[in-house]
Amino acid sequence: MAGLVVVFDFDKTIIDWDSDNWVVEELGVKDLFTRLLPTMPWNSLMDRMMRELHSRGKTIEDIAECLKKIPLHPNIASAIKSAHAFGCDLRVLSAANEFFIDTILKHHGLMDFFSEINTNPSIIDEQGRLRILPYHDFHSSSHGCTICPPSMCKGLIMEKIQASVAADGKKHKQFIYVGDGAPDFCAGLKLEEGDFLMPRRDFPIWDLISANPLFTKAKIYEWNECDELGAVLLNTVNAFFTANKSRSTDQLVPVDCKSQNSSTCLTAHEAFQNALPVPLPRQ
Repeated sequence: MAGLVVVFDFDKTIIDWDSDNWVVEELGVKDLFTRLLPTMPWNSLMDRMMRELHSRGKTIEDIAECLKKIPLHPNIASAIKSAHAFGCDLRVLSAANEFFIDTILKHHGLMDFFSEINTNPSIIDEQGRLRILPYHDFHSSSHGCTICPPSMCKGLIMEKIQASVAADGKKHKQFIYVGDGAPDFCAGLKLEEGDFLMPRRDFPIWDLISANPLFTKAKIYEWNECDELGAVLLNTVNAFFTANKSRSTDQLVPVDCKSQNSSTCLTAHEAFQNALPVPLPRQ
C-alpha cells in the first residue's frame, strides 16, 4: 500500500497565531520590533528581540511559559493524532524556529507524532540567551528564491524532504502540504500530480494560487478556520487510504481542483518566479 506524508506549516496553521508576534507582544518588545522591522530580515530581527528580552531580565523559562499560553485548537490536535494513527508520516516545515515549535508541540503532547521538524535552528548561548539562527546562511550566500524570506526557501526544503522519502525505497508515497503563507506556495509548487495542497483561504498562499492557477499540479483542498482544517485533512487522508486500498482513485474529488499546463518546459517554481517575482515577508 502507498504511504502518505503530511507536511505542515506551523504558524497560522497548526496554531492559529504567529508565534514570533505572540512572544514580541506578550513580553513587551513590540514597539522596538516595529521600529526595527524595516531595517533587517525577520529572522535577524527575532534574534535581536531575544537579545533585548535577555537584557531586560527575561529568561528562557519566561519565553517558554509565554509560548505555552498560545492556544491550539482541539480539532487540530485530534487531526494530527488521527492522521498519525492512519499511518501518515507527519512533518513540519516552518519559518519560525526550533525552540518555539518544540516548546509548543511538547506542551500539547504532540511532539512525538512528528518524524521531522524543518525550521530555523535555535541555541541557548553561554549567557543563557536564546539565539535564533537562519536555516540558510543568507549572510554568506543567497538561496535565490524570490518568494521566500532570506533565511529559508521552503521549496528547496520540500525538495529535500521528497528526496529523503524517495530514498527509503520501501513504497511509493504521496504528499499533503498544509499552509497559509507565500513561502507555502513555494513549497506547494514542488508537489506532483496525485499530491494534495491545502491552502488557507483568504491568506497569501490562497491569493497566489488564485492568481496563478496553472502553476499548481496538486489537487487543491481549501480551508479557513482550524476546525475546518481538521475535517478537511482527515477526510483527505481517509479518502486516500480507502482509494488506495481498493486500487481506485476515482473517489478522490477535490473541493477546488486547479487546472494545469503540462506543456511548459520549465518547472512550476522556475516559471512562477520568471513570470511574477514577489519579494514577500516571512509567513
